[in-house]
Order: sequence, then C-alpha cells, then structure tokens
Amino acid sequence: MNNIPKLFGTSGIRGEYQKEVTLELALDVARALAKYIGGANHIVVIGRDTRTSSSIIEKVMTAGLEQSGCDVLLLGMVPTPVVGYAAIKKDANAAIMITASHNPSKYNGIKLWNADGSAFKQSQEREIEKLVYEQDFDIVEWDKIGNDYDISSLKDEYVDDIIEISGIDSSQPLKVVVDCASGAGSILSPEAIRRSGMDVITLNAQPDGFFPGRNPEPNSANLGELMKTVKVLGADVGIAHDGDADRMIAVDEKGRLSDFDKLLTIIAREFGGTVVTTVDASACLDTEMKKIGGSVLRTPVGDVHVAESIVDNNATFGGEPSGTWLHPDFCMCPDGLLSGLRIIRAIQKNGPLSKQLDSIESYPTIREKITCPNDKKQEVMSEVFNNFESQFNDIKEVLTIDGMRIQFMDDSWVLIRPSGTEPYIRITAEAKSQEDLDKIQKTSVDFLEKLV
Repeated sequence: MNNIPKLFGTSGIRGEYQKEVTLELALDVARALAKYIGGANHIVVIGRDTRTSSSIIEKVMTAGLEQSGCDVLLLGMVPTPVVGYAAIKKDANAAIMITASHNPSKYNGIKLWNADGSAFKQSQEREIEKLVYEQDFDIVEWDKIGNDYDISSLKDEYVDDIIEISGIDSSQPLKVVVDCASGAGSILSPEAIRRSGMDVITLNAQPDGFFPGRNPEPNSANLGELMKTVKVLGADVGIAHDGDADRMIAVDEKGRLSDFDKLLTIIAREFGGTVVTTVDASACLDTEMKKIGGSVLRTPVGDVHVAESIVDNNATFGGEPSGTWLHPDFCMCPDGLLSGLRIIRAIQKNGPLSKQLDSIESYPTIREKITCPNDKKQEVMSEVFNNFESQFNDIKEVLTIDGMRIQFMDDSWVLIRPSGTEPYIRITAEAKSQEDLDKIQKTSVDFLEKLV
C-alpha cells in the first residue's frame, strides 16, 4: 500500500474546496467507508460545520452511502464531539464529520470516526485510501438503497450529559464570555454553559461559514476581542473554540490568553493518574503530575495518537497543547464544549484561573523552523536520528516516536520534527533558564543548517 496516494493527514482529509477536497472525492470516500464497514444494512452518522461547502459535501456523502446500501443518520450542523457521541448513542457502525477545523473558510475536510466515538486510526485510513484508489465499491440495486433520518434532536441529550459529567455547580454562577468563531459550536456551547447555571455573554455566536468575526483558529492573533471583553465586563473566564468546537482555549479573568500547556496541566491535575500528551508539550505537565504522584505518556502529534494511548494505557485524560482534549470518562472524541465546562468547574473549585495558571512554573521556550525541501526531509531526519544525540551531554531520555525529542537530566528538552505540510524542519525546545535554552537552540540550528 506504500504506492497508494495519501489522502489523510494528521486530522483527516483537509484542503481547499474543489481543489484537494472535491465532491468526487467526497463521494468516493463515502463509498469506501460503506465497503469498509460491511456495506448494506449498516449505519453511518454524519455531522457538518458551518462552512459554505459543508452542506453540499454532506449531500454527496449521504448519496454515496445510500447508494452502497447504508442508512444515514443526519445531525445537521453540530460540533465534532456530537458526532462521536451520536455514533455511540445510535449504535452506528461509523461516523463522518465534515469540517476543516481551524482552517480558513475556503477549506473543508472529512474526518472519520469509529462506533465507539474514537477517530479512525492511521491503519484504518490507509484501508480507505486503498479502496478509493482501486475504486473498489459495492453499489446496490434499486431495492436495496439506504435511507436517511434526521437525528438532530440528539443535541439536547448531548448537552444534558456533558453538563452532568462535568460536575459543574449551578449554585456557583460565574460570568463567562464565549467566542464561538461563528463555527459549529455557536449554538450548543453557549447553551450548555447557560443551562449549567452560568451567566453567559457571547461573541461570534451566529453560525456563518465565512467566519466574519474572526478566523477560526483560537490563538492570540484572533482572540483580541475576547480578551478585551473579559477584562472590560469583569468576567470570570473567556472560552474560545475553533471551527468545529473540538478545541477549547481559555482567557483568564485578567484578560490574558492562557498558556496552552498550563491550561492542559490544570485539568490533568484534576484527574491525576496517568495522562497522555504529545511530544511537543511542555515539561510543566510532567512536573505538576509528579507532585501528585501521577505520570505522563507522550505520543506523536495528533489526537488520534493520543486517543490510542489513552485506551492502551487506561489513562484518565489526554490532550494536545492546541486545546484538543479527550475525556475518556465520557467519549473518545475530542470535546471543546466539555473542556470549557471543566475549566469553569476548576475555577469554581480552585479559585481564579489566573492564580491557577501562575502557580504552574514557566520555562523559556522557543519554536523555530529551518527551511528544508520536502524531498530532502527524509535524508535530514536520518542524520538527526544517527548523530543529533551526540551533540549533547546529560541526556535523560530520547523519544523517536515523532521526530526526535531529547529530554535532559534537568527536564529541559528539544524536539526536532519535520513539518507534515510545509517545507520545514521544526525545532521546539524548553529549558529551565534562558541561558540553557540559548545553548540548545544554537546547537540545534547549527546542526540542521549544516545538513540543509
């Protein structure tokens, strides 16, 4: 299967509508999924985000599934976590979310989910790619065509369930500003927080696939309005989502955007035990988990890898620093709405978010990229694996699950990893002092520049 063109990236299929993501591709993926799960008489859930192209892709994929004999359960416009939830509740064989997550409006994508609400593994994605490449589909006769059913009412049940499992205390109302980016969380996220007893103010909560208020990626460049609003209104917290609301980032009561790693650490401490994160996450998580007798496992970048490790290691919680968190006590689909409720609950229990964030030690960090042609990445990374480790002393651990991450005895670390989408080799490093970080950075840059 190595010669089969790759369709899936780290988070499903994604690209510009009618360039990389065409209606023909959507039809073929639907037919391939139907064949993969067993064809006729099987059930598939479909949800979509607010993008202008999502509805037509939904129609095409529905037709492809029904043409293959599958019944289709339509959620309509929903956050990604509702799709995973519905797969479980409706005993479906698979599920589809049509979204490009945090990408701009002209992009769209397709992400596939298992019956247990977890994302398709890479091995499963390769099987779908093979079926698409070989055009190996099973098309049924006229009397075996599947049907579609509206299950959008399931959204209310989902909201009730995330409120209950979050443990949020309705007798302790907080003032919460929610910025939904005009994405798929625009209706349900404010509704969930309001129904949990909080005082809610909304920004960009009108579903609109053009994302008129801000770009859907929840980062400092796009959340200035949220930060100002939280501070001016004296709110207790601000909650921001991406386009499909599988991510959540918080703003503290002082109007500061939370450090992504620290925010992840706050919830990891609430769960304790074994938590899972990616190779590019900060050592502050390890430090805090050690204090409470917990442990941290690391995976390659991507929520699919985090989910696999959670299951394999019976972990209590997991997530990426990007704000993509998985809550195995509820569902194995990343859930930005439940993440928001749990941050609110952590504030109710432990006090202002700013104090919780400031209680976690900060380390100087750098993120740098070295230009490297895509066709040379493999050669460069081979040299990294063979010789980069020899550039340092006092090495505690080396991870090669996604690039090379070297952990030092003082818990400083450096990660060399090729970009999956751009012509770069990325350097991420963290140290206890700026002086140590500068040394790690210089050594890493010098080593790579000699290779490229």
